[in-house]
Amino acid sequence: MQVLVMYYSRTGNTKKLAEEIAKGVKDVEDINCVIKPASEITKDDFLQSDGIIAGSPVYFGTMASELKGIFDRFIGLRRKMENKIGAAFATSADQSGGKETTIISIIQAMLIYGMIVVGDPLDATGHYGVSCAGAPDTKTAMNAAKLGKRVALLVKNLR
Repeated sequence: MQVLVMYYSRTGNTKKLAEEIAKGVKDVEDINCVIKPASEITKDDFLQSDGIIAGSPVYFGTMASELKGIFDRFIGLRRKMENKIGAAFATSADQSGGKETTIISIIQAMLIYGMIVVGDPLDATGHYGVSCAGAPDTKTAMNAAKLGKRVALLVKNLR
């Protein structure tokens, strides 16, 4: 069983958040965690993953084109993605910089792929997904790991 943590990061903050999420995935026994930037994602990454956690910085209130390009490029795999677990995360430069709308744009793509989408667990923030302004602080890092662990546990329990 595998969880893919994919992201686009221009300044490094989204990559840092992806790494914190991956720590939570790796905490779950029998789950392989693959963490990759959008530029390295392959068709096989999509097909072999039972869960996908995707992240982006805020670009005009939505995901960056580099991440959206993945969803666009692999639309032919849509039927094979049905019932896989999906989750999203985002970073921004400003506290009110559109993180939730960016997460929603990722979730919309996952829903169109037929994925089962989850947000962070209630013992984190209990919202759409993990997010932060700038680099993740200690609390955000903990919540990120909780999101990764939640997706990995769901993969394990549902597969």
